[in-house]
Amino acid sequence: MTTWTEVINYVRTRYEVLEETDSWLRFRLDTAEDRTQQVSVHHVPDAHGAWLEISSPVGWADKIDLRRFLELAGTSTVGGGAVVDRVALLKHTVPLEDLSVREEFERPLKFVVARADEFEQELTDGDHF
Repeated sequence: MTTWTEVINYVRTRYEVLEETDSWLRFRLDTAEDRTQQVSVHHVPDAHGAWLEISSPVGWADKIDLRRFLELAGTSTVGGGAVVDRVALLKHTVPLEDLSVREEFERPLKFVVARADEFEQELTDGDHF
């Protein structure tokens, strides 16, 4: 069984951690063409087990075309669109129990980050996150 501590250690050894709490990590990944993208991973325990919520910002909700954002999110194999604290996010959730960190965490993590960066580039013409 994979633990939240194992996920934290995996992230710490591979990425630049920007902020960390007992249940949340925010870190940065390099993307294409000298761009970077922030991503957060939340540990979300509930009655059905523990989950990891992966989210990456696309732009400030009041400064992007939200309809276009939802259209783009609808084409993504992994993740869905959301607005949290005025930030448009691409989010994906995976179960923590029996998680293969390399396959079931790393693959969706990189996919969400790459898609969020593409969406940010299209919707903002910048690299704000």
